[in-house]
Amino acid sequence: MKTLFLALLALGAPLAQAAVSVVDDSGKQVVLARPAQRVISMAPHVTELLFAAGGGARIVGAMNYSDYPEAARKIPLIGSNSQIDLERVIALKPDLLIVWQSGNTARQIEQLQSLGIPVFHSEPHSFAQVETNLLRFGRLLGTDKDAQAAAAQFRAKVEALRTRYASRPPVTVFYQAWDNPLFTLNGEQIASDAIRVCGGRNIFANLKTIAPQVSMEAVVQADPDAIVGGKLYTPQDRGLSIWQPWRGMKAVRHNNLFTLDEELLTRPGPRIVDGAATLCLRLDEARRRR
Repeated sequence: MKTLFLALLALGAPLAQAAVSVVDDSGKQVVLARPAQRVISMAPHVTELLFAAGGGARIVGAMNYSDYPEAARKIPLIGSNSQIDLERVIALKPDLLIVWQSGNTARQIEQLQSLGIPVFHSEPHSFAQVETNLLRFGRLLGTDKDAQAAAAQFRAKVEALRTRYASRPPVTVFYQAWDNPLFTLNGEQIASDAIRVCGGRNIFANLKTIAPQVSMEAVVQADPDAIVGGKLYTPQDRGLSIWQPWRGMKAVRHNNLFTLDEELLTRPGPRIVDGAATLCLRLDEARRRR
């Protein structure tokens, strides 16, 4: 048997590729007969993770807003979070679909699962899960070396931030996801992990809904040290200016109203550590102003 194996190698005969198996973020085992060659990404963070894991060239279709890295903008779109073009999905002949439970509707995921194509659920709620997603994507695509390097780099950046900031005096934070109506993020959304890494505490971390609506009165009563929000998109957006009348609040009194790039804080991809680095600097400003 050994002689035959070596003979086949010498002749350049193709050897069967072993099946690959991982457990996704829903706890389900995903098994592929061989590393995936044609992947459809159903979320922008998945697209970023696939590129970082060395699999960018394997992405044959992507969800809208898959805009990073620049090469991602050239990938054919298969739909949005409200509508998927199933005919387009089938025509692309994918051998792996990577979905996002929080961004894809249950109906969409059921439709995709009915196609009989392997489905991986990606749902990173923490920096640690971003790292494990990178490693599992590398396993599924057979790009382990690139994925391991990306994961190690990500982990090193996170640990550097944690070492520098996590033991500093805590800063209470209100994360403003939208101003009208007023929405925030709970402790399950990855932005809260960024806040934790910086030595902060999300005042609404214990709410059950990932993106709950809250009242201004509840925020005023909690009186956070800092308020963080995203950039404005239209002239109608008031952003963090809605808090200016509340001069008695600590965040307003000490000018701790920070507008940051929300994609770098809420999209659970490799760049979130860069968003966290900026957040840590802002929260350190809040510490000094107290």
